Amino acid sequence: MSTESQTPDEQPEAPERIEALPEPEQPEPRPNFMRLFGRYLSEANSVMVTVYSLLLAFFIGAVLLIVSDEYTRSTWTYFFARPQDALLNSWYLVRDSYLALFEGSILNLNTLDKFIAGTADFGDLLRPLSETLTYATPLIFTGLAVGLAFRAGLFNIGAQGQLIFGMLGALIIGFSLDLPIWLHLPLAVIAGAVAGGLFGAIPGVLKASTGAHEVISSIMLNNIAALFLVWAISTQFLHSETSSQLVTKPVDTSARLPTLLSSLNETLRVNLALVIGVVVAIVVWWLLNRSTFGFRIRAVGFNEHASATAGMHIGRTYTTTMAVSGAIAGLAGAALALGVGASGVTNNTALEYGFDGITVALLGRANPGGIVAAAVLFGALKAGSLSAQPDVPVDISILLQAIIVLFIAAPALVRAILHLRTPRGGLVTLEAKGW
Repeated sequence: MSTESQTPDEQPEAPERIEALPEPEQPEPRPNFMRLFGRYLSEANSVMVTVYSLLLAFFIGAVLLIVSDEYTRSTWTYFFARPQDALLNSWYLVRDSYLALFEGSILNLNTLDKFIAGTADFGDLLRPLSETLTYATPLIFTGLAVGLAFRAGLFNIGAQGQLIFGMLGALIIGFSLDLPIWLHLPLAVIAGAVAGGLFGAIPGVLKASTGAHEVISSIMLNNIAALFLVWAISTQFLHSETSSQLVTKPVDTSARLPTLLSSLNETLRVNLALVIGVVVAIVVWWLLNRSTFGFRIRAVGFNEHASATAGMHIGRTYTTTMAVSGAIAGLAGAALALGVGASGVTNNTALEYGFDGITVALLGRANPGGIVAAAVLFGALKAGSLSAQPDVPVDISILLQAIIVLFIAAPALVRAILHLRTPRGGLVTLEAKGW
């Protein structure tokens, strides 16, 4: 048997190697809502820093309430013998104190029971909320004034003096002219804004022309305004003709801000100034985010040297920003003179609304919406603390405000206490040049 010889070209081909197909890549699982929400809660972003600042403030306030109450403090001396005494008394003290703040500022539960039973009207039910909004209204204006200056890198600590001059401007027009309400009231409000704006422009002009720091000049102007108010009230032109006390003449009826809820109950003091404040907040938001002037404010606040290189006039921006800021603070003074102080302004009418506006602007992160919400919160603390006396010390409101400001101004402190993660963009803080 013969075998055929095979040439190399005629050799049988080897079977091809079959390579395994790559496995299809599995898409990464999308994080669910709860995971994203938990990550957000554990991050030191601006929203959560604000929320945690409020919670920490109320917690520290509770501790100080316990420490300051003599009876509750005594129950902790025998804690290991009867721990229930200390814990229960501390709980009851904190619960009753914060409940009193809530009932004095939002809703009184006893009045609610009476309303359900038919022995109280709806106006009585709204009285705590009306007081909260009444105290919050000037804070909306002063918070917006300080917040607007913050966006330009300026620290307008002179809102108190601008408020005082705005109050005087509105008061003078309010009692010295005899006009119909549709003309008298707008003129008085405008006069308050103009007076506050002119007084607020002074630190801006000094900073633009001489480099004087606005904090120093505005602090001095606050003192000037306070002393000027005392002198002005004592003059024959402003002093009341029917009272020996240090009080001004009352504003004419045609220049008074109408109350919003007087048809329900005559004691409800919240007035048209609240609506004006909300409108001004919307205007400020538009001004900052939709206008050329607002763009200049934000650009100068972010980097004044780059803005100057781009052709922006830094000094003019400082002056106009402080003037607009002062005009908004002057509206707070007009709200006081034509509203709750319409029967006569004293040297105590302005209270500390200008300084509290700094706190409101910090808590609201210089955002108009946040400022309105912060003003309502601080108005609630003010109304609740005054209503809850003598059961709750009035200083608890000031204490809570101070602690809130401390944590808001130092987000790194909140992050360290609660071991929060640093957000991707870093911790957000409000800064003014030179501070």
